[in-house]
Amino acid sequence: MDKITDSPVTDSAQPDEAAPDRPAADRTTRGAALIATLVALPVTLLVGGLAFAQLSPDERAEPAAAPSATATTAGPQSTAPVEMAAPALAERPATVCRALLSQLPPTVNDLPQRPVTAGPEQNAAYGDPALTVACGGTEPAVGETEDVWTVNRVCWYATEQADATVLTTLDRETAVTVRVPRSYGQALQWVAPVSDTIVASVPSGGDAPSGCRN
Repeated sequence: MDKITDSPVTDSAQPDEAAPDRPAADRTTRGAALIATLVALPVTLLVGGLAFAQLSPDERAEPAAAPSATATTAGPQSTAPVEMAAPALAERPATVCRALLSQLPPTVNDLPQRPVTAGPEQNAAYGDPALTVACGGTEPAVGETEDVWTVNRVCWYATEQADATVLTTLDRETAVTVRVPRSYGQALQWVAPVSDTIVASVPSGGDAPSGCRN
């Protein structure tokens, strides 16, 4: 009878004690991979979208809106002659007025000069509605206590009309009248460039009220 001997059990024959832990490790690994994929996917899509946007124009972009008109936007301006009277002047006033009209600026502030229907040697007009300059008219009678204004060394007296302020010089040898439409706002600001020309071309004179001399 053969002798039965006990064979030592090698490590390879022993049961794998770590085997029960492998499913848990696999689940952990798969979970981490899934999370990494979910995080990486939006980043990839975002990078791809930005690259596409840089390489191709956005056809859905709407065109820029046209600038809207504002209160300061200039509308159509008439260039037709402005109707003005041209009374006959004596020789001296006519000479003074010709000197004034020859030196008036081509614009008053931003108003371009326009032709007039009569007396271009004594009348001028600017803008639409027209601001007008008339030389050689009658100087108004002004009391000592009435309000007068000095603008660039020229003394002016103002009267109000329904649609305009009329300013007339009080301290010049020959009177000059400027009619400023009410739509232009403060009338005195418009006579400043005219005052400069008056000082250069129309001699001072007349019996101006004391307010003009202060």
